[in-house]
Amino acid sequence: MHLKTLRTHRLLWLCCAPDGYRTRYPDCSRTCTDSSCATGKYQFFILEHFGLNNPTGMNCLLDGTIPPSSGLSSSSALVCCAGLVTLRANGKTLSKVELAEICTKSERYIGTEGGGMDQSISFLAEEGTAKLIEFNPLRATDVRLPSGAAFVIANSCVEMNKAATSHYNIRVMECRLATKLLSKSKGLDWKKMLRLHDVQTKLGVSLEEMLTIVEEVLHPEPYSTEEICKCLGISLEELRSQILSQNIQDVSTFKLYQRAKHVYSEAARVLEFQKICSKAPANALQLLGELMNQSHISCREMYECSCPELDRLVDICLQFGAIGSRLTGAGWGGCTVSMVPTDKLSMFLKNVKKSYYQTDGQRLAGENNSLFATKPGRGALVFVEA
Repeated sequence: MHLKTLRTHRLLWLCCAPDGYRTRYPDCSRTCTDSSCATGKYQFFILEHFGLNNPTGMNCLLDGTIPPSSGLSSSSALVCCAGLVTLRANGKTLSKVELAEICTKSERYIGTEGGGMDQSISFLAEEGTAKLIEFNPLRATDVRLPSGAAFVIANSCVEMNKAATSHYNIRVMECRLATKLLSKSKGLDWKKMLRLHDVQTKLGVSLEEMLTIVEEVLHPEPYSTEEICKCLGISLEELRSQILSQNIQDVSTFKLYQRAKHVYSEAARVLEFQKICSKAPANALQLLGELMNQSHISCREMYECSCPELDRLVDICLQFGAIGSRLTGAGWGGCTVSMVPTDKLSMFLKNVKKSYYQTDGQRLAGENNSLFATKPGRGALVFVEA
């Protein structure tokens, strides 16, 4: 599996689809018999799916070059590889879509309420093309990227363990609460609504119209749990037992306006990215780069999932010739992705190394795996020696 190229397909779509839009997990060191382990849970899903009573045992050797907790989907890639190997060892087959959906479910057992973007691209990626990934049902559309630019991954060297913090799950819950308040304001059955995308679908309006509705319904000031209960007409106990996840019971305020505005505007940027690639105007690279820049600003200011090191790295990349640059992965650390003209790539890499990595001993130590150019490659495969 080409771990370095896996991430590129997904991130080109700015990867901020509604609610639980990214899924990366810390690399698992437990054995597959541990029922709390994501890769172990995959085995349980497979056993249930095929009714296997005596699964084939396996001895596995793992290797890779992706830095841990860097937002490059290495953990999801590991789960997907485990899935392929389990199927192969037991003589079973599943479609790529089924594999992606099962792997997505298995990862949620470590407590992070993630989506399925990483698993989907791990299986559905194709060489030479980016993918627009949509859910319910899962489907992927080829998007041909314009020539003349490379995509460069740069690791901020700040590690973010999503399973050990509540940042990610709080964002998921803020999107869910915003969904319910928006639904109730429009007379929808808010108790059944979980995703911001569901509100748009039920109302049958555009993303731009949803942004207007957000402005009309939600206020920029944080919502207290008491205010949320009042808006929904429920008690605090009902809020905690029926809506809030177990690991954020003690959170007392939520930013609903900012999160909803980010999700809908980011989804609009995704579709605009696809549109530009399809029409391929003369200034396509500049237009795509600007979308990436807007995305980072929104991640930093509206979704608040950046960090000082990521912001500095983005600024450095733009300073030395990137057309567009933004964080990638869950945020709060990890990597940036930058669009760089191919004729400026060599000098760009040299200057970013000098300005960000060679000024810090810890960053310098991992420099070889922290900065590299990439392009779309194939998804997960099983290679069998003759």
